[in-house]
Amino acid sequence: MYLILVIAIFITGMLGNVFIGLVNCSDWVKNQKIFINFILLCLAASRISSLLVVFINATILELAPHFYYSHNLAKYTEIFWFITDQLSTWLATCLSIFYLFKIAHFSHPLFLWLKWRLRGVLVIFLVFYFLFLIFYFLLLEILPLWRDIYVIPKSNLTSYSDTMKNFAVQTMIVFDIMYLVPFLVSLASLLLLFFSLVKSSQNLVRISITSEDSRTKIHKKAMKMLVSFLVLFIIHIFCMQVALWLAFLFPLNRLMGFVWLTLTIFPLTHSFILILGNSKLRQRAMSVLQDLQRQLQELILSLHRVFSLH
Repeated sequence: MYLILVIAIFITGMLGNVFIGLVNCSDWVKNQKIFINFILLCLAASRISSLLVVFINATILELAPHFYYSHNLAKYTEIFWFITDQLSTWLATCLSIFYLFKIAHFSHPLFLWLKWRLRGVLVIFLVFYFLFLIFYFLLLEILPLWRDIYVIPKSNLTSYSDTMKNFAVQTMIVFDIMYLVPFLVSLASLLLLFFSLVKSSQNLVRISITSEDSRTKIHKKAMKMLVSFLVLFIIHIFCMQVALWLAFLFPLNRLMGFVWLTLTIFPLTHSFILILGNSKLRQRAMSVLQDLQRQLQELILSLHRVFSLH
């Protein structure tokens, strides 16, 4: 049952992210001036990689847990998952920045200056991600504790337990710092969108218009997307903290496979929210589903005819 659940989650997540990647890849090839298509393409690629790591990790933990820990696979999968998950988080935060500058309206010179240089702002934001990543790997090299955690003999339980506790605390601190920046940026984007919505609503009242205009609807739609992203982000961070603590305290527990699966909630669910919230992706998805439904109906009719002849 566990392996069936792993495969079902993996296939579902891959279908959503591969669909986003293919649609935005074709659009970006046609018009490379649309930078957001490239962001969505990279986001889909990073989440596909993250799902692959979690899938392989959970499968090996279930089938061969001793092989997993005795061959340093835990160390390498953790590092690779951290890179892909961080990239996914920062790229999703780029979408929050994009929504803010494309939808919000402020007359402040700094906001207008950044709005006209949106592509540069997103590029600089991703450069900060790579700098933070370099900082993370420097810590891996500087702190001997981080290198030796995987080679401490398990027979020395006292030393291993104390090292595990120290390592867990250090890991939590660095992880929190790495995820704090995108969280604060996304939260700031949401608050600024809210203030822009309030300002737009006040302007409508001032000119005696009671119904919502298109700008107000776009504001609310973007805010729903950001709220869903932040809620999933908070759930993801919580699941990640729980997974790390349990991995340190109960490394060979079979339930760790289920804990690893909780890390797929964010990349899986947010991808489908992007599809439903983006009119272009939603229309393409509906078109694909209609084609599949039509082909399925034709297949059923063909089979029915074959069996009727027999």
